[in-house]
Amino acid sequence: MTTYYSKDHEYIRIEGNVGVVGITDHAQSQLGDVVYVELPKVGSDIAKGGEAAVVESVKAASDVYTPVSGKIVEVNGELEATPNLVNEAAERDGWFFRIELSDKSELDGLMDEAGYKKFVAENA
Repeated sequence: MTTYYSKDHEYIRIEGNVGVVGITDHAQSQLGDVVYVELPKVGSDIAKGGEAAVVESVKAASDVYTPVSGKIVEVNGELEATPNLVNEAAERDGWFFRIELSDKSELDGLMDEAGYKKFVAENA
């Protein structure tokens, strides 16, 4: 299982030809307490960089973009009842959706964990 990160602070954890997507721990800490999550529709096709979800916190609402193109195959329904899972475990239980990748080469433009940590440090 390999995890990649976008400059928009999303992560994608690759499991075969499916990616598990959510926002990073850094992103949730910047948002503050998450109070609502709007998830994409299962079966939707979304292009890389497309708006896939919305996360609302006490501070702001933010779009969540998909780091790769593909079809939404599952959403984390737990977030509708318990949106604060994003705060408690952003990169584990607080995932937003699973996407079946249409082009694995799109992962090449994303960062690994070390690259993402450096990106966050340089842009803090």
